[in-house]
Amino acid sequence: MLKSKRSALLASVCALSSLCAHHASAQFAPHRTHSVRPTTDVSDTALARGQRIEEIEVHGNDRIEPSTVLSYMVVRPGDTFNQDDLDRSLKTLYATGLFKDVTLHRSGNILQVQVVENPIVNRIVFEGNSAAKDEDLRKVIALRARAVFTPDAAAADRQKILEVYAGKARYGAEVTPQLIKLAHNRVDVVFQIHEGPQTLIKRIAFVGNKFYSEAQLASVVSSKETAWYRFFSSADQYNPERLRYDGELLRRFYLTNGFVDFQMINATGEMSPDRKSFFVTFTIKEGPRYRLGKIDIRSSLRHMPALKLRKYIEVYPNQWYDGNAVQQNATNMEESLQAEGIPFAVVRPEIARNPEKRIVNLLLDVSEGPRMYVERLDINGNTVTRDNVIRRQLPMSEGDPYTPVLKKYAKQSIEDLGYFKSVAISQGQGSAADKVNVATSVVEKPTGEFSLGGGYSTDVGVIGNIGLKQHNLLGTGVDAGISGTMALWERQVDASITDPYFLNRNLVVGADIFYINNRYQTYQNYSEGRYGISLRMGYAYTNHLSQSFNYSLMERHIGGVWEYASQYVQDNTGHSLLSQIGTVLQYDTRDRRIMPHKGYILRLGGDFAGLGGDAKYVRGKFDAAYYLPLDDLMGNHDWTVEFKAGTGYMADWGHSKDWIIDNFYLGGNNLRGFLDGGAGPRAVADPSPSYVGPDGHARAGEDLLGGRFIYTGSATVRFPIPFASSMGLGGRAFVDTGSLAGLRVARRFTNKAKDGPYYEAVSGNTLSPRISAGFGISWKSPFGLLNVDAGFPIRRSWNDRTQVLRFGFGQQF
Repeated sequence: MLKSKRSALLASVCALSSLCAHHASAQFAPHRTHSVRPTTDVSDTALARGQRIEEIEVHGNDRIEPSTVLSYMVVRPGDTFNQDDLDRSLKTLYATGLFKDVTLHRSGNILQVQVVENPIVNRIVFEGNSAAKDEDLRKVIALRARAVFTPDAAAADRQKILEVYAGKARYGAEVTPQLIKLAHNRVDVVFQIHEGPQTLIKRIAFVGNKFYSEAQLASVVSSKETAWYRFFSSADQYNPERLRYDGELLRRFYLTNGFVDFQMINATGEMSPDRKSFFVTFTIKEGPRYRLGKIDIRSSLRHMPALKLRKYIEVYPNQWYDGNAVQQNATNMEESLQAEGIPFAVVRPEIARNPEKRIVNLLLDVSEGPRMYVERLDINGNTVTRDNVIRRQLPMSEGDPYTPVLKKYAKQSIEDLGYFKSVAISQGQGSAADKVNVATSVVEKPTGEFSLGGGYSTDVGVIGNIGLKQHNLLGTGVDAGISGTMALWERQVDASITDPYFLNRNLVVGADIFYINNRYQTYQNYSEGRYGISLRMGYAYTNHLSQSFNYSLMERHIGGVWEYASQYVQDNTGHSLLSQIGTVLQYDTRDRRIMPHKGYILRLGGDFAGLGGDAKYVRGKFDAAYYLPLDDLMGNHDWTVEFKAGTGYMADWGHSKDWIIDNFYLGGNNLRGFLDGGAGPRAVADPSPSYVGPDGHARAGEDLLGGRFIYTGSATVRFPIPFASSMGLGGRAFVDTGSLAGLRVARRFTNKAKDGPYYEAVSGNTLSPRISAGFGISWKSPFGLLNVDAGFPIRRSWNDRTQVLRFGFGQQF
């Protein structure tokens, strides 16, 4: 146990010199500090006689050299015994933190300095901590092994440890520093910690809200009331920083919904008397709700009148005023004008409230900003990544016009690389008033990845995978890796390399070597294997428009054919060589690639097979998707409507065999509620020699054959699940439609006597639409992303194969 003691101030008065030497000492006591202000009294008579310090002696020091002690003192030999100088010397010695006791004493004309050194820290120990690791606590404290121990430092470290526990919502934590004295004036410092339970949020209340209910506002803030199902979430832990963030979330929410005069009065948290929970209160003032009124444009740009700029207006009168939408409109207008050859165009939105009519009139002031040019680009902080890898991401070069918009896009572009923990873009004054120096500062992070994974998929069953990747090979930005997948019905190995900036140009080049073996016996009567190489190349024309090319050369094999497989499948048994070249032209305006909220994407692609090999066909595809946010309608950013449509057609040329593995297939991901490939042309044989397949269903030569022409359409509404969004749960409802037709086989079996042992009828070869509807959930769990969809066929062909429940689960770790 730590022992503490305090010594009283000792004073002795020397009659001959009238010098008052003072003695102050302090021992460390937990949670307190004790200091003494010394005073020294020197008579005018002594000064008049010119009594001076002939020598200064240091006593009591062990590890600290006398010269070090003297260096901290104000007085020097030859100085007079001046009271102020002696007081200052005493205070200076205490301020060093090296001594716990200092005494100044005069003996004749000799000044004696008696010191007691503070101990040295031998080691620092934490006891009783489990919620915070030792290494995390060591990072925040100032005391270190072999450093000088002081009571003030220990008290400050105690407070820092309490702050760590406050960040973990443990406001009832207790920290007691203790000393263990060792030989040679050394000590072990032990921080005895009692963590206590987490202090969670029991109740969240809102004061001043009239338009929105407490439940609606509770869905806006990130802090949540504690509940049994939030065992994976920290949202119910009280955090003052999060409370400030919640206040900003409320402000943004109200401003985007027309409440221009909204005020966030305060956000407070009150601890319960038992120190086990918090009561959080948000006090707000909503004010009236405004609609957007008149929208005008004022332009001072040459050759760009206001009337010509109206095409850039994205907001419209009578909608609820949305500050974010107005600012985004101004930013988009700036970018459009800069892309059209006006690099210094500036758009400033100005609003005028009309409280009586409750409208906001908007004026977009378009002018030319100050002309600034990039003089120098500096790259700092990169230790692995080469300068040119970062520099090529910057949307500017030396000598280019500089605008603040470029700074924003530069930061985003470098962050998208995924090579850095943090990215900062700063600007400084150049050599002239119209020149700026732009500095990019980065902090590297590991870009290698070794992954082991597991999960389950409806398509291939239980999955296991292993992979080794390097996303920034030798700092060049090259992405390389090898991965393997083993599932119940699939085996796959893939080695790939991609250079996103081939030959230092805006050109993506990559290659894949692969081997795949699929056993389709769950819903087909054969297995397929393929191995080969694929070469890729892509080019971005603009920020939205890009095109990619690919070439594939692969050996395919169809085997493992069941005895009663249809003749169409048996005709495809054996090996084939595919040599195919393809291209995809894409226009993408989505706000993000994963779970987009707004924007659209268009894809136009084609494949040509026959540059050698056994397959000869031409295939064209078109896909489109549009994402419509429902923010204005639902008052929530988690609502999105997604529309998708696609079509494709393939035609044969030359005289080659038609392989069914090249066909389009409908069902599964592109038509939920139906089995993979379960809708469309299907061989139906004479059931007399029926057998039971691996899935337990009786089949007699029934096989999914695919087709030449396909079309699909889908409408999906993504929405938050009440009280479950904080757990990573989201819902969706969907309607899918599509059809597949155009039998593409080597030959038709229609005559029992001539063509085969059984009559090979084909059903489902029609463009009549199949329709399904259903719902699904996604859970971003700590163990991986889980997707579950339940699709219910509404319209189908009489023998289409359905699959109501479809799910997938997996995670890398």
